[in-house]
This record gives sequence, structure tokens and C-alpha cells, in this order.
Amino acid sequence: MRMRAIQVLGFAAAIAIPLALTDPAVATAPPASASGLTGPVAYVVNTDSDNVTPVNTVTGTAGPAIPVDIAPAAIAITPNGKTAYVVNSYSGTVIPISTATDTAGAAIPVWGYGSYLGGIAITPNGKTAYVVGTRDSDIIPIRTATNTPVTRININATWMPQSIVITPNGKMAYVTATGGISNVVIPIRTATNKAGKAIRVGNDPSWIAVTPDGRTVYVANAGSGTVTPISTATDKAGRAIKVGRSPDAIVITPNGRTAYVVNSGSGTVTPVRTATDRAGRAIEVGKDPFTVAITPNGRTVVVANLESGTVTLISTRTGRAKATVTVGTGPVAIAITR
Repeated sequence: MRMRAIQVLGFAAAIAIPLALTDPAVATAPPASASGLTGPVAYVVNTDSDNVTPVNTVTGTAGPAIPVDIAPAAIAITPNGKTAYVVNSYSGTVIPISTATDTAGAAIPVWGYGSYLGGIAITPNGKTAYVVGTRDSDIIPIRTATNTPVTRININATWMPQSIVITPNGKMAYVTATGGISNVVIPIRTATNKAGKAIRVGNDPSWIAVTPDGRTVYVANAGSGTVTPISTATDKAGRAIKVGRSPDAIVITPNGRTAYVVNSGSGTVTPVRTATDRAGRAIEVGKDPFTVAITPNGRTVVVANLESGTVTLISTRTGRAKATVTVGTGPVAIAITR
């Protein structure tokens, strides 16, 4: 495989999450979605196939692969669900995909703002997509109305940014960054696009997620086997939470009660109760977990299995895998429509 994802979401062929560790499903009806697929659709980024596979999260049906560009690494969907933006790490482009037709639009070149691209996040109003430029330590905002990049945000030339999340109120973005002995999260005010003071976390912060109420950001530290909670009110880091080896991804349930942490080094998922910041018993998932997402209705956890080229759908009601779907080679990121 050419690379490992810099931002988003992995697992093995058969996963069972015990019922006692799951959250109640939120009762919302699945909406219609792209290419004849109904219900929330998971768009799975396959970095070695240079494409994206849409997967129906209700039936486990995969749609035709959507070609993108070289080494896609991250994806985000606009709040209205109409467009998925795919970051292509090696080609320095971002490609919009229409979820109504599952067709790719014209590539947005952002190479001049920073070669090797990483994570992406979209503001709650859908107006701006923030793309991580990993080599030049910058963040590139893209205006979604015109699909054009605007003035980049430089954070620090000594840090390599990786993943990004935006708070539900749209006021703050948080970026994980590593480099030398610096392992930090950088807060950015979206109103001014100015970076704030770095927040120190664990070693090799790889992934970041925010609770639905916007009060806490959780950072997975791949190098230290921990998750660090950060208060968005104070931008202060709390006590590190011990999880498994090489936590590469994290997702938070829609009700905000539980964070699921993917430990690629130990083949497990660790549930963390956000009310207490205590880790539960690790869940064995296989040899190649890497990335994870959850449907907006809270009914299905979608996990990507890095080496086997599959995704597994898990019911949060039963705590059991309900389908395993073949996608492309090297699935490294997932975004799900509403």
C-alpha cells in the first residue's frame, strides 16, 4: 500500500461489539441517497485503488467505484449531503463528488498551497472546506460555492499537521500536528482564520473528533496508546486515557455518550464513556483495523479493513456485524450521508 491515511477512519472481517457497550439508536428514518442506494450511504476512500466506493449502510450493497485522483486519503460531506469532497494526497487536489449521481467533478488544485494533503473538514454552514497541507504546515480553506482555494493558514513550519475537526457551532477548527518532539493540537478561529496557542497532547496525534455538544475534542495519540480530551472552553488538555496500541481513529456516537477508538496495533476497539473519560473493555476486531465512522442515526458503525479491502457494518442495537462488503484496495477513510 502506498500510504496510511492522515486523517480519517479501519477494522477486520468479523466484528462484534457487545450490546452492553453500545448506545441506543436514534429513531430517524433513513433518507434516499445516491445511485439508487437508499438509507445513509458510506463513501469509502480506497487509497490504493484511486477511487471511492459508495456502500448502502442498511443493506450492505456496494455501488460502482467512483474514480478520483492519486492516493485519496480523506473525505468529508457537506451538511446538506449533496457533495463529498475527496482529498488526493499525492496529486495535491480535492475532487468534489455529487452524491445525487455519484460522479466526480473537476479537480480543485491546491498543490501550490502545500504538497501532500491530509485531512479535511467542512464548516456546519457548508460554505468552507478546510484541507490540511501536511508538508508546508498549512491549512487551505476552499470556498464550496466556487470550489476555489483562498488564503492559506500557516500554523508552524516545524509541525506536520494531519487531521482536522470543526466544532458544531463552526467557530473553531482543531488540527493535530506532530514533528520532532512537538505533538500538539492547533486551535484555529474560523472567523479570522488565525491559529492559536498549541495544545500539547500525546505522542503522534493521528485523529481527532468532537462531541456533538462541542464541549470536548478527543485526540487519538498513535504513538502513546492514549486518547487526550481537550476542553473547547479553555483549550486545556485533560488526563490522558489509556486505550490500545496505535490508536489511529476515533468516532463519537450521535448522542455523545461514547467514543469508539480504533487500535490498529492491537486489533481492537476501545469504547470510552465521555461522561467519565474512562475506557471500557477492549473489543477484539481482527488484525487490520484502521478507520471508523457511524451513521447519523446512530444505528450502524461502519469500519474499514485496511488489508482485506472490506468494510464491516455493525448494528449498534444488537452489537453484532450485519454485513461485510468488499470495496477497493486500502480503504482508509469514510464519510456518511444523512
